[in-house]
Amino acid sequence: MTAGNRERSSAGPMAIRGQRPTMRRMLFAAACSLAAISAGAVLAQDLAPLPEAPSTRPMGEGVAAVVNDEIITSYDLRQRMTLIIATSGVRVTEQNLPQIQQQALRSLVDERLQMQELKRFSVEIPDSQVDQEIAGIAQSNNSTPEALYAVLDGAGVSHDTLRAQIRAQLGWRILVGEKFRNRARIGEDQIDAALARMEASAAKPQYLIGEVYLDAAQVGGQQEALDGANQLVDQLVKGAPFQAVARQFSNAPSAANGGDAGWVLADDVPPEVLTALQNMNPGQLSRPIPVRDGVWIVYLREKREGGGTAMVTLKQMFIRVAADAPQADVDAATAKLAAIQPNVNCDNIGEQAGKANVLSSELGEQEVSALAPEFAQAITGVPDGGVSAPLRTPVGVHLLAVCSHRTAAAGVPTRDQIGGRLYGQQLTMLAKRYLRDLRNSATIEYR
Repeated sequence: MTAGNRERSSAGPMAIRGQRPTMRRMLFAAACSLAAISAGAVLAQDLAPLPEAPSTRPMGEGVAAVVNDEIITSYDLRQRMTLIIATSGVRVTEQNLPQIQQQALRSLVDERLQMQELKRFSVEIPDSQVDQEIAGIAQSNNSTPEALYAVLDGAGVSHDTLRAQIRAQLGWRILVGEKFRNRARIGEDQIDAALARMEASAAKPQYLIGEVYLDAAQVGGQQEALDGANQLVDQLVKGAPFQAVARQFSNAPSAANGGDAGWVLADDVPPEVLTALQNMNPGQLSRPIPVRDGVWIVYLREKREGGGTAMVTLKQMFIRVAADAPQADVDAATAKLAAIQPNVNCDNIGEQAGKANVLSSELGEQEVSALAPEFAQAITGVPDGGVSAPLRTPVGVHLLAVCSHRTAAAGVPTRDQIGGRLYGQQLTMLAKRYLRDLRNSATIEYR
C-alpha cells in the first residue's frame, strides 16, 4: 500500500489473504465445480451447457470492495473468478485459488477505476465494437463467439461479465492512446538507435516465444509473483492452453495477443530470460524466471541462428525497347545510355535522365538475391556511388546507379515496425503510470 493511497480494509491491509475461512471454503467449493472443464475444452463447441447464470445480481449479495463509492459485490467477484477459470483452462486447487481470487479482485478494482475515467472523458464503447473483439478472441482460438458463449453458459458465467471486461479494455486502450498520443511519439533518432542495436545483435540466435509476465507491483510483491508463476507453470504442464493463461494472467502488453511476443533478439529480453532461452529446445516451457520487478514464464516455439542478407539501394535510368525490337533499336538505346553514363551518379540520375529525355525511377532497397539476374550481374563489383554499364532486359535498356550496400541482419524488423514497437512500449509504460496514479488517489476499501 503506497503512501498517499486512501486504500483501506476492515480486515487490515491483507484483507484478501485474510478472508474468513468460511468465505474461502465457499469460493473454493464454487470454483471446484468448474474443475471438470479440461484445458482442451476451453472453447470446445461440444461442451454440454449448464443452466445460464442469472444476468442480474441476486438479492442480499455481500460487498467485496468499494472503489470511490462504487461497489464490487461478492457476486461480481465470483463471476470474475469463474470467468478466469473457464477461459484460461486452469484447474482449481486450494493452492491456486488465492491467486485466482486476487487476480479477479484486482482486475475488477482496476476496471472500476478505468471505467470511471472513461466516463469522466466521455469515452463510450458501442456493443458492436465489443462483439468484434469477442469474435477476434474466438477466431484466435479456432472457434466462434457462439462456442465461447456456450462455454460461459456451461460454467455459469453471465455474458455481461465477459463483455464488461472487454469493454473496459477497449475503452482504456482508446483513452490512453488519445491522452498520451503526443508524449509517446517516437523520433527518427530513437528508431536509428534501436535499429543499430538490433542489427548488432541479430547475428546471434533468435527466438520465437510466447510469454507470461507477472508484475510484482500488480500482484502484491515479488514472492507473490513467484508463487503465482509456479502455480501457472504447473497448470500449463497439466494442459492449460498457453494463450488462454496469458490472456487472463499476464501483465505484459502481449497478453492481448495470447502472450505471442513474436521473434525476439538477444537484446529484447532480460539477461535472465536470455540465459533460460539459450538452454531450451523448441517446444519447451521454462520454469519461472525471476527478474528485478517480476517473474517471466516463456514458451520457446522456434529457434534460429542469426545471419545477414546482402542489401543494395538502386536507382535506374532506362529506355523502353520491346523484346522483339530490331537490334538496331537496341544498339541505339545502348549507345545513348553509354554516352550519358560517365556523368551519372546516384544523386543526379533523375536530373540527367530529364536532360537526355529518358525515363528514370527509384528501385529502393532490395535484397541482392531477389534482384533479376540481369540486374544482379550488372551491379556486381560496382561500388557505392557507381553506375553499371548499360544492360538489356526484355523491357528495355537500363543504367543502374548503386546508392549503397549493406548487410542486413536476418530477423530485424522494418523501421515502421520498430517505430510501432517503441510507440507501444512507451504507451504501455504511460498507461501503467496512469493506472498507478488512479489507484494512489482513489478511495479503495476491501471488505
